[in-house]
Amino acid sequence: MTSINPSHLHTSRERWPIAGAFTISRGAKTEAVVVVAEITRDGRTGRGECVPYARYGETPETTLAAIEAMRLPLRQGLDRAALQSAMPHGAARNALDCALLDLEAKLTGRRAWEVLGVAVPRAATTAYTISLGTAEAMAEATAKAASRRLLKIKLGGDGDEARIAAVRRAAPQAELIVDANEAWTPDNLARNLAACADAGVTLVEQPLPAGHDDALATIRRPIPVCADESVHARESLAGLRERYDAINIKLDKTGGLTEAIAMAQAAQALGFDIMVGCMVATSLAMAPAMLLTPHARFVDLDGPLLLARDRDSGLRYEASTVYPPTPELWG
Repeated sequence: MTSINPSHLHTSRERWPIAGAFTISRGAKTEAVVVVAEITRDGRTGRGECVPYARYGETPETTLAAIEAMRLPLRQGLDRAALQSAMPHGAARNALDCALLDLEAKLTGRRAWEVLGVAVPRAATTAYTISLGTAEAMAEATAKAASRRLLKIKLGGDGDEARIAAVRRAAPQAELIVDANEAWTPDNLARNLAACADAGVTLVEQPLPAGHDDALATIRRPIPVCADESVHARESLAGLRERYDAINIKLDKTGGLTEAIAMAQAAQALGFDIMVGCMVATSLAMAPAMLLTPHARFVDLDGPLLLARDRDSGLRYEASTVYPPTPELWG
């Protein structure tokens, strides 16, 4: 790893309108609020974007403050290796980790995957998210996206059997994964899993609340179940194997790509399948996650597709295919 001694840190909060609304079991939003960190040295600037998430006690204000607290350590030469212990995992560390990696790539004239010594990312099939709504509204939205190869369906508890059946009728050929965002209960778990199995769903993501998901270890799971809110960085993998078959790795949870790559390797050694996920954000947040796609059974990097517009030099999306970033964007 090249020694980096950044001379300037700039932070900003940005608002990006969502095309319509993005709705999950915890509520709806019409804009993505992101925090961007930029680190400049020798005329080169590395960028990282994160999404503060209230579910994990984060706000844009606390995230900006956490990044600003690293201003002096960065001036004194803090690098990615030291960053991992200097900050806890979460959105703030993600922005700095990705900015430092982007800067290192620019200063050395290499791509980020070369800096990290990982596989070259390739084009990947990404999921496209259908927001939570009535069965009729979700079927209508699904019909418009039915040509996509992989759809991610947001569910919300009561009425999910009807929702998933309606979605399947609207997209008979698409591969379906569903995400309950902790909205199911032990009482409806088996019934909802059976409805998903009947509809040919490939994967169910986080059906029960984190910390209250013991029932997953005691029932027969007819289809694989993926942890999201229950898993953050490597230390959270312990004990999940009895309850989950896969994990969703998001850079805003792991605290950056450095930890995410290590986590993916540790998870695969434990027998987990990997999903690479995202918050709703611009291509700058998706770009580092593309380096995880060689590990992933499922790729869910559709954040920019849900926005009214993306930033300049954004990732290239062609139908269900997303391509690796150009150097102009990141890495």
